[in-house]
Amino acid sequence: MTEVHPTAIVDPKAQIAQDVAVGPYCVVGPNVVLDTGVVLHSHVVIQGRTTVGARTQIYSFASIGHPPQDLKYKGEPSTLDIGTDNLIREHVTMNPGTEGGGMQTRVGNHCAFLASAHVGHDSIIGDHVVFSNNVMLAGHCKIGDFVIFGGGAALHQFGRVGKHAFVGGMSAVENDVIPYGLVVGNRAHLMGLNLIGLKRRGFSREQIQAMREAYGVLFSEEGTLRERVEIAASRFADHPEVMDIVNFIRAESDRAICMPRHDRAA
Repeated sequence: MTEVHPTAIVDPKAQIAQDVAVGPYCVVGPNVVLDTGVVLHSHVVIQGRTTVGARTQIYSFASIGHPPQDLKYKGEPSTLDIGTDNLIREHVTMNPGTEGGGMQTRVGNHCAFLASAHVGHDSIIGDHVVFSNNVMLAGHCKIGDFVIFGGGAALHQFGRVGKHAFVGGMSAVENDVIPYGLVVGNRAHLMGLNLIGLKRRGFSREQIQAMREAYGVLFSEEGTLRERVEIAASRFADHPEVMDIVNFIRAESDRAICMPRHDRAA
C-alpha cells in the first residue's frame, strides 16, 4: 500500500507505484515516476522527467532531477533515469541530461551514493557503484560497474572510469582510469591495480596474475603506449580482463589515460 505523509506535496500527474512511501515534507513533481517499493524518507525533492527504480531509498534533502548545472541548458526535455535498489543519502544531487550530451543521465542498479555526492548531467553510471561522501562527478562522465570512489574525490567532465577501479579519497582525477586500476592524488596518477578490490570480488589468482603481467607491459617505459597496447593485446588475447583494459585504452575519449608516475611505476 502506498503511503504519502500529509505534509508531502505530490503532483497528481506523478506516477506512483504500489508500496511507495513518501515521507514528511517531500516534493514530487508532475513528470516523476516512482517504481514499486521506493522510499523517500523526508524532505526529498524530485523534479523533472525523473524515473526512480524499484526499492531505491532516498534520504533527507536530496535534490533529484532539477535542471542541469550547464549554462547551455535551454529547458530541453531531458531525463534522469535511476535504476533499482539504490541508496541515495542526505544532500545528494543528481541532474538530468542536456541536448549536447544525449539528453539522459543514467544511474544503474545496486549503487550507493553517500552524503553530499553529486552526479553531473549526461553521466552514465554502471551497477554496484559506490560514491563515498562528497564525491563530485562532472558532466558527461562514464563510470563502469563496481567502481568505488573514496570520499571527496572529483572526476573531470567527459572522464571515464573503467569497471572494478578504485579512486582514492580526495583525488582530483583529470584523465581516464583503466578498468581494475587504482588511482590517487591531486591530479591523480595510476598506482597499480585495485588488488584488494579484485580479491574481494572473487577474481582468481590466475586472473589477477595475468592482469599484473599485462600491467607491467602496458605501463613500462619502453616504446609508446600504442605499441605497448598492441603487444599486450597479442600476448594476452585469451584473457578477458586484460582485453577489457586494452579495449578501454583503444576506445575514443576526450581525456588521456591516467598513467603511473615514473618513480612509482609498479
